[in-house]
Amino acid sequence: MEYIEWSGLTQLTEVVTLDGMLCPVALPQIKDSYWPHLVNEDKMLDFFVDLDFLLSELGDPSNVNILGVIRRPPADVRSLGWDGFTFMGYDLMDQAAGVSALTNCGGFPDVFANAELSRVGLIDDFDRAVEIRDSLRRMHPEERHADCDLWAIFRRASEPGPGI
Repeated sequence: MEYIEWSGLTQLTEVVTLDGMLCPVALPQIKDSYWPHLVNEDKMLDFFVDLDFLLSELGDPSNVNILGVIRRPPADVRSLGWDGFTFMGYDLMDQAAGVSALTNCGGFPDVFANAELSRVGLIDDFDRAVEIRDSLRRMHPEERHADCDLWAIFRRASEPGPGI
């Protein structure tokens, strides 16, 4: 409830994001055995490329969100038939620290309204997400959280999500 009060995002039922401050990673320690199964580029060491391996390491996945993501999608991917995953929306993650410009920066009311975010804190429309990303860079060049990558986020359909 403190987060809702701070953020003003009263529509949220949960937060779905790659922002590790809001949604910590399920496997915080990187073991040597993980390396062949990680993206291992641009400091993305929490991103697995092998779902079966990830599930075997998690044990009980009932209290975590298992997300499938696409970094910098060139077009709307909401209708992508990603077996077992449901499209959740688009997030804007700063490139420097991995912070969501949508849900963890106190808002940018001159660029987007809190009411534009879905019940999980994402933007539903690809074109609007691109517009917000571009406007953040243009209107806030000095703000490190405004230099964002666009991410499409899908959630494994069988996972209920931990809530807020």
